[in-house]
Amino acid sequence: MRRIRRCLILLLLLVPALSHAGVQLVVDGVDDPLKAAVVAGVSLSQYATRDASEAQVRRLYDRADAQVGTALQPYGYYDARTTGKLEKTAKGWKVTLHVVPGEPVKVTSVDIQLDAAAAKLKPIRAARHGIEKLKGQRLDDATYDSARDALSNALTASGYLDAKLTTHRVVVNRAAHSAAVQLAWDVGTRYRYGQVHFEGSQFAPDFLYRYLPFKSGDYYDQDQLLKLQQALNGADYFSAVNVMPQTDSAKNGVVDILVELAPAKRTIYTGGVFFGTDTGAGVRGGMERRWVNRYGHKWKNDIVLAQRLKTVSSQYTIPLSGDNDRSLNFGANYRDANTVTSQSRTLELVANESELWHNWVRTVGLHALTGTFDVGKTPNEPESTPGVEHGSSTLVYAEGSLVRKQADNIDFVRRGWSVSIDARSTAGDLLSSARFSEITADARWIRAFWRNNRLILRGSFGHVWTDDFEALPPQLRFFAGGDQSIRGYSFQSIGPENSYGRVIGGNSMAIASATVEHYFTPKWGIATFVDAGNAFNGTNVHPKVGTGLGVRWRSPVGLIRVDLGTPINDAQRHGVELHLVIGPDL
Repeated sequence: MRRIRRCLILLLLLVPALSHAGVQLVVDGVDDPLKAAVVAGVSLSQYATRDASEAQVRRLYDRADAQVGTALQPYGYYDARTTGKLEKTAKGWKVTLHVVPGEPVKVTSVDIQLDAAAAKLKPIRAARHGIEKLKGQRLDDATYDSARDALSNALTASGYLDAKLTTHRVVVNRAAHSAAVQLAWDVGTRYRYGQVHFEGSQFAPDFLYRYLPFKSGDYYDQDQLLKLQQALNGADYFSAVNVMPQTDSAKNGVVDILVELAPAKRTIYTGGVFFGTDTGAGVRGGMERRWVNRYGHKWKNDIVLAQRLKTVSSQYTIPLSGDNDRSLNFGANYRDANTVTSQSRTLELVANESELWHNWVRTVGLHALTGTFDVGKTPNEPESTPGVEHGSSTLVYAEGSLVRKQADNIDFVRRGWSVSIDARSTAGDLLSSARFSEITADARWIRAFWRNNRLILRGSFGHVWTDDFEALPPQLRFFAGGDQSIRGYSFQSIGPENSYGRVIGGNSMAIASATVEHYFTPKWGIATFVDAGNAFNGTNVHPKVGTGLGVRWRSPVGLIRVDLGTPINDAQRHGVELHLVIGPDL
């Protein structure tokens, strides 16, 4: 027992000697990134979690001043001075370094030697300007390296594959606190495209050539290769696309391009159940043939069976040559819609051409629409109810549209916008029950602010000119209310009324909306909104206003929005309306 007690006493006496005796380093006088550079550059920082003897600490402390000076030179500070304090503490050592960075070195001259022809190219000119902007700025090695490398990369991307940086010098005058930048490139030959080889495709090369934004003999440009990659990915024919310039084997100023492709699954099937407050519960299914034949034709079919909407649609697409995604599209759509104000059963045939035009998707085509409809009728009322208007019409009209979207993230937009403009018109009474011309526009704008918040603005406008409004089916009239219109009102429940007080739609529509969202977790958020507007005739707007609160969930299937809206200052409408939307913001 005595031996055990002696061992325990000896162990207790040894514990302080075995305890950690590291170095606590405190740096003041500078902020990040200078402070971080000092901590990283001073050897004392390596002993924060390691034991150090007094001799080691004092030796490293004596070196700290020189190490601080070296650490700050990449940031342009060549006259840094350091004073310090070394203290013994119960836990080891505490070192305090007071850093005075001094006057920084500034770039006073920039001399760039570059081939005149290369210097005229826009990407190279922009990269050169990035270096020239360094003049008058504090010398920063990382910024200088980045600007220099950007010009080298621009030369390569523009076809100067053999470009070499022959002079790269920064002369620092410490006494004058100035620096002179001297750069020179030997650009060599500017390369041109040679042959383009496609491997692994299910199509003949002649078909794939339509996606090339260049031709053999054009100057090499990496941006064009990126466009080729995006075009082939967007065609939806391939599961993998690799565009690889054969720079290692390039010679005589010519570089071949190898495109490796892997076919996508040829036929895809989709299906599922859904619920929307505008349509009710339903199921949807689809079948898409990504390529029908060796010419790349596509065929897509969809069916929707919901409580208040039933549609069957089929579209056949023929891609056309060119790098602007041109295609001919032929479609047929049957629609049976049943809202709180109308019922319609229509068949529509469509033929149009679509293409990418100045970053807009432009579509021009012809529509033939025929069907019957009841307007001013609730779902459970008989057709003989007084005030219900019955109609049938056949309309043949031209349609043109422009659509553009821009977003930083498709699934959850923090910064983006979209614009859609449509115009339709018959050619007088030719093949039509009535003549009409119509224009609609829709715009959305989204901005994140204060990190976890979003502001979403929306606006819609429409107007139709016609000599026989009663001959227009409901989808060519204007109604308001619903998830994407004025929340607090049910779908298409607002608009001009007939003498029986039944909503029959108007010739104009104007709606504005503002929504603010706050996300308290990465997946969940709340929202508040105000919607205002109406469907009307002439200038008799009388705007309706709806407001409310909502919940947002970034689910695995997309953003789910659940809103509860209520009318404001409306003597005829009361209560709360549920709105549910699943899908992207734009």
